[in-house]
Amino acid sequence: MNRLSASLALLLLGLAGQSSAALARVTSCSKNGFCYCVQQSLIDAVARKLTDIRKAIDVQKRAGKAIGYLSIPLSTVGGAYLNENLKVAAEIKERIERQYGVRDVWVLNPGAKEFSLPGGAGGPDYMLMWSQVLEGEDGLGAFDFVYFTGRSDFAIHFGLDGQNDLGKLDVAYDDLAKTDPGLGLNVDKRSFRDYYGLRASVAYSLGSHDEWDIVRTINEKRRLADAVAGIARQMGVWFDGKPAAPGLLETSIATGDVGKCKSDNEEGKPK
Repeated sequence: MNRLSASLALLLLGLAGQSSAALARVTSCSKNGFCYCVQQSLIDAVARKLTDIRKAIDVQKRAGKAIGYLSIPLSTVGGAYLNENLKVAAEIKERIERQYGVRDVWVLNPGAKEFSLPGGAGGPDYMLMWSQVLEGEDGLGAFDFVYFTGRSDFAIHFGLDGQNDLGKLDVAYDDLAKTDPGLGLNVDKRSFRDYYGLRASVAYSLGSHDEWDIVRTINEKRRLADAVAGIARQMGVWFDGKPAAPGLLETSIATGDVGKCKSDNEEGKPK
């Protein structure tokens, strides 16, 4: 092997090593035991962003505001489209704050740009961060209430009124495609129409499934921590604009992104 070939080989080996390091995954868990298989290279970024978000929450608490968390599907998957979901998230935050008074309520919108992780972050990376945000430093929760988005919230955004709703979504798709070329590249009209007309809600979101169980666990800890008034001190939980029934508050659901790395499970499968 000549010197040039040897140098090229070393360079390729170095790049391969960097790529392997970037793809390395580790299991990381929240205070209340929610574990995720995350990118090792993003652990520090998650920690820094967590600190920033906690500071932002603290500022609003010191202002005397009730603090809410918005759970909403954001990813482009199953007919959903990220850009449109971000618009809906911003609208819901504004609507809740307007309803209860901007001087008295602040809602954390996970879709806000300032809460983004570096490019390449996936669902488990984000959920490691949001799990810790929801739990707070003591595991008893940093919020007064959590709003789980339902189909009615998306219907408001698209102007659906129970008359030819799927037809309205066909028109909405065509209009959006004129100004957002990414829509047609990522979502076809039929999938878009059926998702926003028939499913759009946290019921079809991996992250929101985890957030429901995180909130349920926090409320359980609050009940156990105070035998006298624990039930009354649970976080408020809303779904689709209405308070959730007591039985739902205490019911766990299917997991989403939760799961240890395969190498950390005895059976070799995420738990």
